[in-house]
Amino acid sequence: MTSRRYLPDLLSLTSAVAVTRFVFRSHLLYDLDSVDFALGMRRFDPHVYQPHPPSYFLYVCLGRLLNLIFHDANLSLVVLSILASCGVVVVIYQIALDWFGQSAARFAGILFLFSPLAWFHGTVALTYIVEAFFSALLGYLCWRVYCGDEKFALPVSIFLGLSAGVRPSSFLFLLPLCLFSLRRIATWRIILALTVLALVLLSWFVPMIIASGGLASYFGALSQLWKAQAEKTTIFNSSPTYSIARAFTIAFIYFLLFGAACLAPFAKVVRTSAIDPRKTRFTLVWIIPGLCFFTFIFLRFVNSGYLLLFCAPACVWLGFWTSEWYTHATLRKPLKIVTISIGCIANIVIFLFAPLYCSYGQVRRFESELRSIQAALPQIGSSSNTLIVSYDSHFLGFRHAGYYLPDYLNLEYPEINVRGSTRVFSMQGRDTRLLTQLPASYSQFVLFPLPAQGKVYQKYQQTILAKLPTKTLRTIRLNGHDFVTGPATDLPFLFPKLAATSK
Repeated sequence: MTSRRYLPDLLSLTSAVAVTRFVFRSHLLYDLDSVDFALGMRRFDPHVYQPHPPSYFLYVCLGRLLNLIFHDANLSLVVLSILASCGVVVVIYQIALDWFGQSAARFAGILFLFSPLAWFHGTVALTYIVEAFFSALLGYLCWRVYCGDEKFALPVSIFLGLSAGVRPSSFLFLLPLCLFSLRRIATWRIILALTVLALVLLSWFVPMIIASGGLASYFGALSQLWKAQAEKTTIFNSSPTYSIARAFTIAFIYFLLFGAACLAPFAKVVRTSAIDPRKTRFTLVWIIPGLCFFTFIFLRFVNSGYLLLFCAPACVWLGFWTSEWYTHATLRKPLKIVTISIGCIANIVIFLFAPLYCSYGQVRRFESELRSIQAALPQIGSSSNTLIVSYDSHFLGFRHAGYYLPDYLNLEYPEINVRGSTRVFSMQGRDTRLLTQLPASYSQFVLFPLPAQGKVYQKYQQTILAKLPTKTLRTIRLNGHDFVTGPATDLPFLFPKLAATSK
């Protein structure tokens, strides 16, 4: 920081971010991906999605280090999210201070503090807020280089390489900004920076490939996931309506990210003399590559954390517009304070009560459901004679069933094709394997219940039940959940190809 007089602002903002994130932290692994990361901390194997490709190697390593202290995978990753959140608000404050002054920096920090989406991701075991920190830090370092401070060229290379190890997509989205900022420095510095970048990338990429079982295993799993999740919906392979839908999704996520603050751009009191065209160009280079990818290639609402990549530049500009309104609008100061307070309260309400994936209320509802299922399922049957069949679901699916009921053998419906042969994902002892045959030592199975709320979940469950002979099924209601059980001899109805190879 350029002066000690800014330290009170920073201490207040970082303390507020740390406290609000810690108090509202999740206590169980919330998302499907969260469980993948926790499994990867135990045994790293992207081939069986421990974690899912592209594997987030450095993120998993950071989780392992913190787990040496906390001995709890979820808490370790949540602490990492909290630390990253504190880092984001510091960098946002610094950029806004450099660009627009202290008032804008304060508002930018407050906007991040009360951002519903950023608040949520600071409380769960996911990578997005860590990516937001690297995006913010690289944005600041690149700006310094862009302004002629060439000594920041090497830090740019180092942190770009590290960010790719945390979330490989960061490299794709932030490389244009880094190259844009480096283009005017001395040629020998550019060569040195690119050399350092290559070394940093290799420093984690080689160990990751070794841990993954080789290049073929790693890229085979990555290719399989891409074909299953994204390939068919890109602008190159699908109708333009997919891209239009993603554009509307981005607009809605923008509202979730900033809540009431998303109205700041409509303030008509911004002085054009206060805007430097260089900052505008720099911001566009920062955000356009990612926006193009999310619009034309891949984005789902459940992956709304992707947009945290733009959290820092958005907070800086919204902080500036809010500061301009606060300073120059004709309203009386008490009315301005009331308006800002109402906006903060609105954002708190969105975070706490919005009936959406990314709210505190939904996290608590999910944790309550998972705990009740965890307590009830052993009453259906013991792990010695009962196996679990669960689904590929972000919530209460295969991963949660396998992680929180580790004594049971857990099979994921449906079976899959891996390199021309049929397999089924299985979990036991918090470890994932691919089975080529149905297990023969169990007398019954139980279907792991999907979330109680949501017609889509219930409709999907009905399609599964329709595959099974109704005469052999039983439904047992415990702790508010319906557990459907059947004899193990009915498993071939769910896994017909695997059953055929088992004979």
